[in-house]
Amino acid sequence: MTHAFVFPGQGSQAVGMGHPLSAAFEDARRVFEEVDEALDQKLSHLMWDGPIEDLTLTENAQPAIMAASLAVIRTLTGQFGVDLSKAAFVAGHSLGEYSALAAAGSLSIADAAKLLKLRGQAMQKAVPVGEGAMAALIGADMETAEAAAKAGAQHGVCQVANDNAPGQIVISGSTGAVDAAIAKAQEMGVKRAMTLPVSAPFHCTLMQPAADAMAEALAAADIAAPSVPVVVNVQARPVSDPGVIRKLLVEQVTGRVRWRESVEWMAGEGGVDTFVEAGGKVLTGMLKRTAPDASGVALIKPEDLEAFAASLT
Repeated sequence: MTHAFVFPGQGSQAVGMGHPLSAAFEDARRVFEEVDEALDQKLSHLMWDGPIEDLTLTENAQPAIMAASLAVIRTLTGQFGVDLSKAAFVAGHSLGEYSALAAAGSLSIADAAKLLKLRGQAMQKAVPVGEGAMAALIGADMETAEAAAKAGAQHGVCQVANDNAPGQIVISGSTGAVDAAIAKAQEMGVKRAMTLPVSAPFHCTLMQPAADAMAEALAAADIAAPSVPVVVNVQARPVSDPGVIRKLLVEQVTGRVRWRESVEWMAGEGGVDTFVEAGGKVLTGMLKRTAPDASGVALIKPEDLEAFAASLT
């Protein structure tokens, strides 16, 4: 088995996330304590007890999802003796890239939590509520999505934000521009084109103020060479140089999440046959559409980790 660990992005949050791991394993419990201390916030209580409206706030959801992912990784390595360095790659979807870097030792968990808290706050502040939007184009190929975004861009900012899987592309930009792109996509025969319930237009040029804030924060952050190559969103290729990682994390705020290409590369040239999702199941659910011959494993509950660790022996 040649495996890669992958880490979910925003949308994977749910009340109760991580609690079974914390109850079962000391290693997981320490991760949540570490994040709470780093943020000077009882984020773990919000994760376990809600309310979901507060957990879904971008500044809370981003570090919470990372914490749940790293609780999985720390438990695998500490409790079950899994050697993460034997993975071929790590990769994360949007904020999940920070989780991947923390898993590979490039960022400390405390620093990842602080950076994601700031990232969430900066993304939310970048565009006034109501002035930006995102939309999913279900069933669209990239050529159609690009054409729809180009039509929308005549009315403001509009660009492809997430290339998640074949037939699952997300556009982002000014509200009027995204509305125009939806109309164009429907005119071109896209099966479903619908706005998403998000609080800001992520991964487009409207996020430049957030990118500037992250550039300043990342310039001061300690970033080490990862123990496993990180397949990054904006290049869909592995990177290990800390300076390049720092630069691409800034570009990622306004750039496209090239997740389909990342998975295709790992499954193709990278030789990965098993994708192991730490702390979520969204990426596992999309996997077959991109890499039909690969297997996906979602690690969320204690029994998931036990079964995966047993499969490696």
